[in-house]
Amino acid sequence: ECPLCLLPQPPEAFPSLASCSHRSCWACLQQYLSLAVSESRVPVSCPHCPAVLQPSDVHRLLPEPALRDKYEEFLLRRLLVADPGTRWCPAPDCSPSQARFLLTLSCLGLGVPREGCGTEFCYHCRQPWHPDGPCAPVPPTPSLATPTAQLAQPEELAHGEALAQAEAEDIKVCPRCSAFIMKINDGSCNRMNCTVCGCLFCWLCLQEISDVHFLSPSGCTFWGKRPWSRTRRILWQLGMVLGAPMVISLAAGVAVPVIIIGIPIYMGRKVLAGGPGLSGCQQCLSVTSSVLLSLFVSPIITALTVGVGVPLVLTYVYGTVVLSLCR
Repeated sequence: ECPLCLLPQPPEAFPSLASCSHRSCWACLQQYLSLAVSESRVPVSCPHCPAVLQPSDVHRLLPEPALRDKYEEFLLRRLLVADPGTRWCPAPDCSPSQARFLLTLSCLGLGVPREGCGTEFCYHCRQPWHPDGPCAPVPPTPSLATPTAQLAQPEELAHGEALAQAEAEDIKVCPRCSAFIMKINDGSCNRMNCTVCGCLFCWLCLQEISDVHFLSPSGCTFWGKRPWSRTRRILWQLGMVLGAPMVISLAAGVAVPVIIIGIPIYMGRKVLAGGPGLSGCQQCLSVTSSVLLSLFVSPIITALTVGVGVPLVLTYVYGTVVLSLCR
């Protein structure tokens, strides 16, 4: 049975993959790859795990030559965007997919004509080729905050400032490969994964992170629009340090009786609901034995939960949080 379409298939309908041991039928893999390449999600990972599919498998499974060409193009562009030595043709009518890229020493000044475009530009400043002089500084764009500009068109400039601020909040740069990334304002979390280099970073602070970043006293929240202010962060950390003993005692006082009493009740109800075909005596015996076994196991589970959870919380509060306050 294919795990994607849940239909029974013959063994020959499940192609093997070089990246992992997962199996899906030809039709599902072809549809999955076609959708991934059409949406520019390249490299393509296995539909069941994060393992990246090998290009040979992708070429073998993609049904159309046009999709295979797109896959190669997107794969090449992903690699080039992550390379700091890449230079794209700056001409506005030159397609990025056809732009000529240069991987040269940074000490060389080059005027490069792009084949089919004819544009000559400098490798360093990306401006029109200037063989007789050094690279001129790029003139800054007119600021929207200048008094003259504000007097000229106040309504348009206010709209432009709001638009620029919205774009700055929605489009940011990957901290590892500097690829532009847009975050759709749909309430999604701030844990971002760059599709170009695979970097896992925080949308608020733009730092590479681990899975516990939003549990650390960094001020970055999982769902927030911006990091906490320094004052709010310090107050929260002080509250954690001062209130940790009371909160831990309250949580342990609630969790211990709930675990000790709740597990036997849950197991008894579970056994009672799962044995309708038994006789009254057998059902009573099975429920009694499960409750007695739970009464024996629940204190052990409670001791492990409290013995492991409480030291971890105390270590975090009086280790990580205190060190953050000292910094």
